[in-house]
Amino acid sequence: MKTCALMICFAAAASAAGPWVKGFVVSWYEPAFRFGGRSDYSRGTEIEPGVDCPHGSTTHFANPAQTFKAISLVPWRTSKEIEAISNPPTNTLNRDGEGVYYPVWRAASAYRGYNRDIETYINPFAAEDPGQPQVVSRIGEGFNLDGKIKEIDFVSPDGEKGIDNALYRAWGCDAPWRGNGNGTLVLRSNDKMLEGLYTIVIRLTGNKDPMNDDDVTLEIGYSPDKVMKDASGRVGADYSYRILKSEQYSKLKAKIKDGVVESEQAAEIHMPQIAWFYNQTRDAFFRNGKIRLIIESEDKGTGLVGGYRDWRDLYSQNVFAQDGGQQGVREHEDHIANYYALRRHADGIYNPKTKRYDGVSTAYRMQLVSAFVVDPDKPMEMPVLSAEMRRRKAYDDTAAAMIKATSTLIPQDVPPGSGEEAVGRGGVPIPRRRVR
Repeated sequence: MKTCALMICFAAAASAAGPWVKGFVVSWYEPAFRFGGRSDYSRGTEIEPGVDCPHGSTTHFANPAQTFKAISLVPWRTSKEIEAISNPPTNTLNRDGEGVYYPVWRAASAYRGYNRDIETYINPFAAEDPGQPQVVSRIGEGFNLDGKIKEIDFVSPDGEKGIDNALYRAWGCDAPWRGNGNGTLVLRSNDKMLEGLYTIVIRLTGNKDPMNDDDVTLEIGYSPDKVMKDASGRVGADYSYRILKSEQYSKLKAKIKDGVVESEQAAEIHMPQIAWFYNQTRDAFFRNGKIRLIIESEDKGTGLVGGYRDWRDLYSQNVFAQDGGQQGVREHEDHIANYYALRRHADGIYNPKTKRYDGVSTAYRMQLVSAFVVDPDKPMEMPVLSAEMRRRKAYDDTAAAMIKATSTLIPQDVPPGSGEEAVGRGGVPIPRRRVR
């Protein structure tokens, strides 16, 4: 429930120039990717390449030509097989009313290794890199995380040099994340967040002027309360949300000047990650991260959070929510190409065992709506959806197998119950009944 008009409370705090509190709920959450071209999102395609991706978007399993290109890299496929897989019959429907191309491409995309029985979404190193177009633009959003200005760094829209956002460089041309807030995965994840999958809240406290204070405490974390909407369907202002001191919570020192909040660079920032299924809902975990908020008015603001994220978390989030083949065919992306792009551009969290970086500099945009952020009456844990725990375990087992595989370069088997298990073995789809 609303407890008071935030405008009145905020104005009173400002005039008193004493202790103050301001809260927000996140109403939009997406990777800080820029976009420079027109798209037709009804078809999931770009009408023209953006200036950041002049070579187009992802290599993917969504048309015969791209499928032929990727399957041609598989050493044990014959020319006849490559042609048949690339151009399967589309007039025969499976039980879901989909053309035969869907299960054929889904299965073939998952087995592209040097051996017929290696599942290559769990063992991506075993497949040849089909190539992922990388962002060539110099303009990018984020933070200078390493304090250096390097040739590969971006320049922010307001001219700051040294911006580290290697995830944008690696995945900025990945089709379902591209667009001005209209990428298919951006829309899906935000729809699910606003439907109640998870909620992110922010609380600021200080002792001076809420627009200018050099000693601010910034809290960000998970709320068990669903995002509240107004009569028009938009996120409503001034509702109350609880914030949990859970594994998805951080408390940072910050400063605010003229309404711009800048946090310290923290060794760790914990908060909910982007998700569109329950099995993905977990800690985003930014290393050496920072947060910037801009208070635009009494009831809204914008935010940017950045830091180094483990590439294995990012890869798992995008591939194993269902299965890599299904995701790739449906969303027009190729996770083998995504894997190699992440490894190419990894720039943080040095691993002395592998002598490689496990982290990728990232930045995420947030839109904020004013809220009252309060502590729960008594300590509580994040709620668990028992009906989803089987899928969550399958996700965790699959991610663990992938981490072991990419760390040791020894192919791992598909875990029982995994979404990858349901695809078919050796690139042969599981037969499905025709719809009559």
